[in-house]
Amino acid sequence: MSTELVPVTVSILGKEYKVACPREEQSALIAAATFLDERMREIRESGKVIGGERIAVMAALNLAHEYLDEKASREGFCSSVRERVDTLNARIDTAMRGLEAAAASSSGG
Repeated sequence: MSTELVPVTVSILGKEYKVACPREEQSALIAAATFLDERMREIRESGKVIGGERIAVMAALNLAHEYLDEKASREGFCSSVRERVDTLNARIDTAMRGLEAAAASSSGG
């Protein structure tokens, strides 16, 4: 089953770009383009960066930095959750062994 591509026109810093994407991803593409446009406008309005290409590179660097920070944070959180689960599993195993031992001694075996 092939995915139907549809043309989508997005506007970034006043320039229109026609992009093909799967129909089911159309709204996500528009949201991404709107987000990028907002970030690039913020950079342009700061007055520190001049030129569309430089603004695009700065926006890309900022977004990549934010993505990598978020990824590292998420990985740290997942590691913490894994440690907690392992600790809880060990406590459950200890409790189960205690119950099994108590059951065995009370049944005379």
